[in-house]
Amino acid sequence: MSEEYLAWRPPTRDIPTTPGVYRFLDAEGRVIYVGKAKNLRARLTNYFQDPALLHPRTAQMVATARSVQWTIVNTEIEALTLEYQWINQLSPRFNVIFRDDKSYPYLSVTMGEEFPRVAISRDRKRKGTRYFGPYAKVWAIRETIDLLIDAFPVRTCSAGVFRRAQAQGRPCLLGYIDRCSAPCVGRISPEDHRKLAEDLCHFMEGNAQPFTRNLEQQMKVAAAAQNYELAAKKRDQLTALRKVQERNQIAFEKPIDADVFALEGDELDVAVHAFYVRGGRVRGTQGWVIERVDERTKEQLLGELLERVYLERAERHDTKKQAPTSIDDVAHTTIDAIPPLLLVSQMPTNHAFLEEWLSTVRGSTVKLNVPARGEKARFVETVSDNASHALQVYRTKRAGDVTQRGVALEELQEALGLESAPLRIECFDISHTGGQHRVASMVVFEDGAPRKDAYRTFNIVDEEEKNDDTAAMSQVLRRRFSHAEDSTVAQPVSGAIDADTGRPRRFSYRPDLLVVDGGLPQVNAAAETLREIGVTVPVVGLAKRLEEVWIPNVPYPVILPRSSASLYLLQHLRDESHRFAIRKHRAKRGKAQTRSALDAIPGLGQTRQKDLLRTFGSLRAIREASVEQLQAAPGIGPSLAGTIHEALSAAKKVEASQ
Repeated sequence: MSEEYLAWRPPTRDIPTTPGVYRFLDAEGRVIYVGKAKNLRARLTNYFQDPALLHPRTAQMVATARSVQWTIVNTEIEALTLEYQWINQLSPRFNVIFRDDKSYPYLSVTMGEEFPRVAISRDRKRKGTRYFGPYAKVWAIRETIDLLIDAFPVRTCSAGVFRRAQAQGRPCLLGYIDRCSAPCVGRISPEDHRKLAEDLCHFMEGNAQPFTRNLEQQMKVAAAAQNYELAAKKRDQLTALRKVQERNQIAFEKPIDADVFALEGDELDVAVHAFYVRGGRVRGTQGWVIERVDERTKEQLLGELLERVYLERAERHDTKKQAPTSIDDVAHTTIDAIPPLLLVSQMPTNHAFLEEWLSTVRGSTVKLNVPARGEKARFVETVSDNASHALQVYRTKRAGDVTQRGVALEELQEALGLESAPLRIECFDISHTGGQHRVASMVVFEDGAPRKDAYRTFNIVDEEEKNDDTAAMSQVLRRRFSHAEDSTVAQPVSGAIDADTGRPRRFSYRPDLLVVDGGLPQVNAAAETLREIGVTVPVVGLAKRLEEVWIPNVPYPVILPRSSASLYLLQHLRDESHRFAIRKHRAKRGKAQTRSALDAIPGLGQTRQKDLLRTFGSLRAIREASVEQLQAAPGIGPSLAGTIHEALSAAKKVEASQ
């Protein structure tokens, strides 16, 4: 064992015996592992033993670390919360990663909007939006929405369609066929439309009986009054609601509420599947896969996953902060509520802590149980079968992906003569229209896969040489590899870690390979820029015409086989950078075109421009509006309305004469 190993270890007497959260940091100050402990001294001393007694990955983490820090808290629950926040913030490389085994769709109701909308969503982070699911298939949500709007005609249109209908005073097709209450044209008040959305949410939470009973009564009353058209409408609404109910699979004979978790795996990977049961019916499913990177047992992994699942729910809906005052503030939905019973395939090692913590959050007793017989045990077996299937699918997909990515990186190393496989590759592309609205993109691939959170875009600030892409590329590379605010100052990347947060600074990691979109001139220009700023990074270019790979100052390109994994990887990288640059360019161009005519009008600031566009829906509608109509927008008085109308009419005449 070398003298440097654990030379940084703090004296045991200095480590407190209280609950807390600890962070291991590497030589550059990066946080590489975050953990919690009920007794910090007892936990940390376990790391400071003979590395032969540690799990290989734990031993690697300790060997990589150069310091350890800890933060004392009052309780184990506070330690759990702080650990969760730091792992999400810092993404330490040695922490276990819980990946969703797929991206699940949800039925969402945007209660935060003035006129709530029913839609399909895969993002559960929007404030004020209620989510129901997850569903296994998107088509299942579409069919559910199609049935629900018969009984609850809430709007389903996008914001753009809604504003256009408001401006035109004419509803969409669903409004004409009475499958939408058409709040866009005032057929229903905002209050009544919100009540419809609230009723839909109550129904999706499982409170179906009041609605079906009310519809059945209305149908009978209408039939008795010989109003057969209304009776038929109520009958159809009742049928639709019953079909939605039937789609929810029955799990138990009794109307119990429970979350059911099952874990299956081996020494390499673990899959966890969950069924969410409300009122005895399965309301949603979810799955995760976990790469086993240390000595944690299945019981420990399941316990950590349960902590994460319910911490996310507590973060979204903190029931202890304040009592709900409206439907928007209700702390739990069908899936987000903490049920009184958790059925698990293995009893987590931290089950006592979980029961105490979840009972405190819920406000009543929560029990964890491993059923041994009966319908509950059979149901856990069903969830276990789903976990086994998810693990099998993940292994198949991962084996193919990892193998191909590994082959691609090895081929690139050999073909380009690199010292090692390029684990981090960055690709740059320039996009513009006739030199206008120029932008550049930087996309990042790590281990042969996209790292989308590291993607960046750059606005090209030098407009003197509008059509010179090499000059633009030089500017972008200088900015990417410089810490100075002034992009003309060339400084190599240094001080990669922020001392205050422990997180990597922007662009702090150097790439192992840099790719530019273009041939030999573009590659030579990029290489010259890197030489000038003192950065040593291999750089190549990929030309579109024949897909040749160009190396700086080499007159002949490298030709990769058409079917090779390495060429496919470079093409994927180049296409991704092109797509990202085009999207940024279109957004910049569209913003300029949309507001250029309005920007030229004196007295019309950004806020009033937004009010105008929100009121009329488009620039064209504003141009066609009269002075009196323009005054309908907030903050637009008679004088300003006249100025706007005069300016837009003059601009229209100029355009017509050209």
